[in-house]
Formats: sequence, C-alpha cells, structure tokens
Amino acid sequence: MKALILVGGFGTRLRPLTLSFPKPLVDFANKPMILHQGRERIVKIDNYYADIFLSRSGFQFACLVNFVMRNWYACALYSVEFQYHSGEMMHLHGFIPSIIVQIEALKDVGVTEVILAINYQPEVMISFLKDFEDKLGIKITCSQETEPLGTAGPLALARGKLADGSGEPFFVLNSDVISEYPFAELIRFHRSHGGEATIMVTKVDEPSKYGVVVMDDESGRVDRFVEKPKIFVGNKINAGIYLLNPSVLDRIDLRPTSIEKEVFPKIASEKLLYAMVLPGFWMDIGQPKDYITGLRLYLDSLRKKSSTKLAAGPHIIGNVLIHETAVIGQGCLIGPDVAIGPGCVIESGVRLSRCTVMRGVRIKKHTCVSSSIIGWHSTVGQWARIENMTILGEDVHISDEVYSNGGVVLPHKEIKSSILKPEIVM
Repeated sequence: MKALILVGGFGTRLRPLTLSFPKPLVDFANKPMILHQGRERIVKIDNYYADIFLSRSGFQFACLVNFVMRNWYACALYSVEFQYHSGEMMHLHGFIPSIIVQIEALKDVGVTEVILAINYQPEVMISFLKDFEDKLGIKITCSQETEPLGTAGPLALARGKLADGSGEPFFVLNSDVISEYPFAELIRFHRSHGGEATIMVTKVDEPSKYGVVVMDDESGRVDRFVEKPKIFVGNKINAGIYLLNPSVLDRIDLRPTSIEKEVFPKIASEKLLYAMVLPGFWMDIGQPKDYITGLRLYLDSLRKKSSTKLAAGPHIIGNVLIHETAVIGQGCLIGPDVAIGPGCVIESGVRLSRCTVMRGVRIKKHTCVSSSIIGWHSTVGQWARIENMTILGEDVHISDEVYSNGGVVLPHKEIKSSILKPEIVM
C-alpha cells in the first residue's frame, strides 16, 4: 500500500514558527506535527557525533548530522546512542521530526511508500527524511508542486506514484491534523463496504462552523455535504484522513482542485463514498489558537491512557508534558496543558499555563506565560508576562519586566518594550 501526505505550502497561519521550519516539522507536544502516533524506540545512528556540554543547569548537546543542524529542533521522542569524539558511546534521549511518527503508523498497517505532496522547502523535508528512510524500512518520495494545487490536484500530480497497477487503495492524510490514527480499522471498513472511497469524520459541538457530512449512521454511506448549515443536519465533519481506490485518480484533473468540494460530492452522488467516525480526539492545528486547543486535547488523551509521559508533583496542575532534559527551578507552578521541550531551563518562581515551550528555551525567574507559544531557543526575561496568544519565533529574546499581549514576534528579534495590544513585530 501507498500513502500521500498533503504537506502543503507556506504555513502562513502558523507564522512566525513556519519561517524557521516547514509546518509539518514544527513541534507539537514535543514532537513535530507529522510524527504523532509514533512510539518511543531505541535507534542507533552511525557516524553521528555529539558534543556534550555539562553545566550546572543540566546538559546541552549539539548534533552534527548530514542535515541542516537547525532542523534537529523539530523532533519526536526517541532514544539514541551517539559516538562521542573520544570514541565512547553515550546514550541520550533526543528528538526526530514529527512526520516520522505518522509514517511509522502507516508502516504498521502495511504501507511501503509515502509520497509527500509539498510546494515549500521540499529540500528541507526530504533531506531530513532520507536519513531515516532505511532505518524506517519504508520508501519516502516527494511530489513537488510548482503552483498550489489545492487538496485534490496533488493526487493527480502524483498519479504515476500512486497508481502502480496493484489495485490496492491508498491513504491520503492532511499533515495539519492531529488525532488517533485507527488505520487498521479504516482498512477493514473500506474493504467491507465495496465503495470507491472512505473518509474519516469527527463529531463537533458547533457544526454550523463547518462543512457537515450527512451520512447513514448504520452503513456509513455518505449522502451529501452541507456547507455551514443554518439548520441542524448533522454533527460530523471531514477529519482529513482518507482511503481511496485508484479509480478516484481518474476523477481528478491536474489543476488546482478541492477534493472536499469537487471530488467527494461527485462520488457521494453515485453512492460510492463512505465515512467512518474517528474515535478519540481530533484537531486541525494549522493556526495558533487551534494549536493550543489541540495540545489540550492531546494531553487529555495521554491522561486517559494513563501515560507515564505526563509530569507529576506538587508543582504540577493538570496535564503537563516535560522533557527529561528540561530543568525546572524551585517554586514553579506549571499547568494545566503545558508542553516543555528538551534542553529548556525554567527558572524559579515561574508560572506556566496553556502554552508550549519549545526546545532550548530559557524562561527566567518569576515570569508568567499563558496561552502562548515560545519558539526554539528563545529567552524570556525576569518578571515578564506573556499572554493572549503571544507567538515568539525562533531565537527571540524578551527583556526583563516586558509585557506581551498577543504579540507575534518574528525570529531573531530582541524585545525591550511591552507589546500592549496584539500586533506583529517585524
């Protein structure tokens, strides 16, 4: 079987984070978006070297790889053996890009090739993933768009890769979506109904905000789609995960096309489209507000699974994920719904809630961060207050006692005065 992941374009909704990395490589809950549903594992990477710098606050490490070093920031949790300069083997816990987790989940159900549909920074994505292709035991290729082709056009562009004559269905995934991935159940359902295409749907509380999938709850057959209905017609929406027969490719022209608005309604009208309700959580995390909401849902899912990854202690409130290399000072209060990445230093008296603190960040004494995203290797000064969907890009430095009310700060900036209302700092 094969799979196509819609990696997409510039990730403008998630800027300034996507100014440093392609969107699927942006960390989410301490691992890149596309890597979720992976599992912790031991990996030995030959000929990679690590310099270890010990300090009173813990340790930091730099990794020299065949890939641009900065992309080491975007990763999923795993354990690695590194060869130190002296030849001594050192065992560290590190991170790999989150796209790997999604690929691993596909591999587990028999997928042998993954095609990335991408039109922005393809060389970054492929350079990274090629290093892992053999280790994962799955072929990874790229289908590069020269112009944005929507959500269906990329399938036509990759027709030669997807249609291999086997007749096997193929997966299509949206890289913005985080969820539980019941791929095995999806395959069984698809083969049982005899239709041409299966989409996964998820239930929402306010269906009037979305395009609703009207379906038969018993058989799963999709009747029609209703865009932002004014009256209640159902509460299930497209979850961005599909299993399609190769014949679907014959319905798609090589042009900018919407699979949701042009292709699926046609298949539904012929009674060949079926839907399966996605169990567990689901979120499109393509913009900051939904990213924070998605973090809450993901951590809640870990709690329900009694995951040992969640932090515990008198300084923890609710669901909190702290990487084992992060250093937490005395008198901190952390949570709920917080993710702290590797190599972070949280000094004493800090208050964190509903936020993500990415790799290598230092938050100084008595600072408060809520409902915000702190990008890689940034620093927040003492007695600062960061709130209301403030987004700091990579390597941003906030001075002592600065207040940010919804500031969006581009990478490599130093902020010395308060941001009193939501604005972009260039």
